[in-house]
Amino acid sequence: MAVGTSTIRSLKSVRDLGVQLDSKLAIKAHVSNVASSCFYKLRRLRQIRRFVGQEVPAKLVSAFILSRLDYCNSVLAGLPRSNIEPLQRVLNAAARVLNLRQSDHITPALQQLHWLPIESRITFTYKLCLIMHLVYTNRAPQYLADCVQTVEQ
Repeated sequence: MAVGTSTIRSLKSVRDLGVQLDSKLAIKAHVSNVASSCFYKLRRLRQIRRFVGQEVPAKLVSAFILSRLDYCNSVLAGLPRSNIEPLQRVLNAAARVLNLRQSDHITPALQQLHWLPIESRITFTYKLCLIMHLVYTNRAPQYLADCVQTVEQ
């Protein structure tokens, strides 16, 4: 396509605010990208896990994996479970990195870590609860804290 003197060529996919979209606005490439990026980081984390204490891997998983899974995940709302299943596998693998044996069941481990399943992390309810928790613990930005009034009962 020509615009003025410039030629513009179409791309198979574009990235906007970290979300990858294809020409049909499908999100499958984004999910695949996030999952492969997180699995790469988990493989690297497994390599250093034995050299650091218990607390360091948990903080690294939170910083590099959970934050990546939660970033812009609102665009995944309403997708079929099969489309977001790779992200659940990332979450399960992250729990296993934190000293969980391969034969252990994942659900109790996720509950012990207080990690919600991916479907629940995507919903608005989780995000609202997280924001309110941050406000309550004085870790939210001041403009959010100013919008909330606590009620004593």
